[in-house]
Amino acid sequence: MPQQSLREVKHEITISAPAADVYRLIAEVENWPRVFPPTIHVDHVERDGNEERIRIWATANETAKNWTSRRILDPEAMSITFRQEVPAPPVAAMGGTWIIEPLSEAEARVHLLHDYRAIDDDADSLAWIDEAVDRNSRTELAALKTNVETARATEKVTFSFEDTVQINGSAKDVYDFINEADLWGKRLPHVATVRLEELSPGLQILEMDTRAKDGSTHTTKSCRVCLPTHKIAYKQVTLPALMTLHTGYWTFVENGDGVAASSQHTVVLNTDNIASVLGEDATVEDARDYVRTALSTNSRATLGHAKEYAEGNR
Repeated sequence: MPQQSLREVKHEITISAPAADVYRLIAEVENWPRVFPPTIHVDHVERDGNEERIRIWATANETAKNWTSRRILDPEAMSITFRQEVPAPPVAAMGGTWIIEPLSEAEARVHLLHDYRAIDDDADSLAWIDEAVDRNSRTELAALKTNVETARATEKVTFSFEDTVQINGSAKDVYDFINEADLWGKRLPHVATVRLEELSPGLQILEMDTRAKDGSTHTTKSCRVCLPTHKIAYKQVTLPALMTLHTGYWTFVENGDGVAASSQHTVVLNTDNIASVLGEDATVEDARDYVRTALSTNSRATLGHAKEYAEGNR
């Protein structure tokens, strides 16, 4: 069998921020879903000093993939090398390096290097990978620049919150209720219609029309990562007008009284749309309250029905 050809590409961007700040944001993978648009969820599998294994779920060319990567972090050199352990087809091998180059005390150059091969050197597959790597690299670097440079400015419009309901039932039953979103149209009064696609076990695309209190409906689309039976993480890819970002997760923690079921949300407000949605006099605080109330109301309603379901199965 002939040796597969290796493709090597490089993307760069200059960021108006100290190199150490940029490095830190890349190193802390738990923040990736809100920093990098393609990333849905990241989990640590192993950690040993500056070496780690992480699981990544991300979108690529309008679909979603997941893989496990090994990373070696070098804080002194401000570089991070990565290598996918079992790449998702059509990728045969994928790896690369982040290099953060200080240009001054307040500016850094980010170099993102990739090397990859396609399965059987297939030309169509290689073209697909070329497009995915180029699109995701440009998107990630642009998002990294935006997030680092506007971190202080967006503090006021970024917020997180969590709702928890104690359920006298099993974590599996509560997890099943949230996981089986294709049944939400029948189970949840605030859900009008649901379209659920499972790309692979535990990786879902969920699109649904949700009813508001005034009777109107709005459509949202999310990518979901389901980790039986303790967590379901998601990222909205079609957003309501008042949000530029919405990520979250459902968690199910067993305790002496059954299971504590929680719904967590992280939101970045779209300040450009506050006036058109809430009126000319509306403030950022008004938008925060409006979004939090809407999300919390739906989450608590869903958890309430999950509670009825799980306690009814005892």
